[in-house]
Amino acid sequence: MEFVFEILEDTFIDSVKIVPFLLVTYLAMEYLEHRMGEKTKSMLQRAGRFGPVIGGLLGVVPQCGFSAAASNLYAGRVITLGTLIAIYLSTSDEMLPILISEKANVALIVKILLAKAAIGIAAGLVVDVIYRHFHTEVQHEHIHDICEHEHCNCEKGIVRSAVRHTLNITIFIFVISLIINAVLYFVGEDILAEFILNRPLLGPVIAGIVGLIPNCAASVALTQLYMEGLLGTGSMMAGLLVGAGIGLLVLFRVNSSRIENLKIAGILYIIGVMSGIIIEILL
Repeated sequence: MEFVFEILEDTFIDSVKIVPFLLVTYLAMEYLEHRMGEKTKSMLQRAGRFGPVIGGLLGVVPQCGFSAAASNLYAGRVITLGTLIAIYLSTSDEMLPILISEKANVALIVKILLAKAAIGIAAGLVVDVIYRHFHTEVQHEHIHDICEHEHCNCEKGIVRSAVRHTLNITIFIFVISLIINAVLYFVGEDILAEFILNRPLLGPVIAGIVGLIPNCAASVALTQLYMEGLLGTGSMMAGLLVGAGIGLLVLFRVNSSRIENLKIAGILYIIGVMSGIIIEILL
């Protein structure tokens, strides 16, 4: 049983080390959310055909529940489908706090964020061109924003919300790290890396499926696997591009057309996986 305690001890120590970095990061994110939330929505409403550009750029800014707010705005036809797709693709969910807490290279973080923004903007513009004649932009009077109720609890204050996020993500990291460490111990890092990293097509496909999970655990897992060297850059990007946080979950709740929602999820998945495959082949 010694190896069990060894794995638990290593996982616990590694998880505790990143708590201060997570807390500082989430405090900054909550501050940005409080300062920029309404301004961001206002900019999207006025963006018009430039919506995908604005949405793709704003999506990389760490804001609580931005994809959820975008889903509500799209359900009210305040923003275009292309803008919604751009936001979904560019939003980073829990990726940014994990990279910062793991002390990832700043250049790497910037490259990932720029890549997500660029892919989101390009895809959003193309989607709007294709669907412009099939979707009207009629503003509804009742646009619900359930970010605070479903995801952020922002009304409870910046510090409390940041602490709650930190605790939740630390638990996720502990569980995922524990699984990774156990697998590495029993299977071996070389064998596991050989199995995952040599799958330039299958890797992004599977990572994209993981990214569709409407929970921050998906982005935590993908980022952790990448930082451990067990997931290629293309696979990681595929999962993170598809991962729109709780955006899709909110979309299925507030947008009446289930068929349209499934099509949007399919578009998001195809763009994310294809982008991941291209990145995997090029790198």
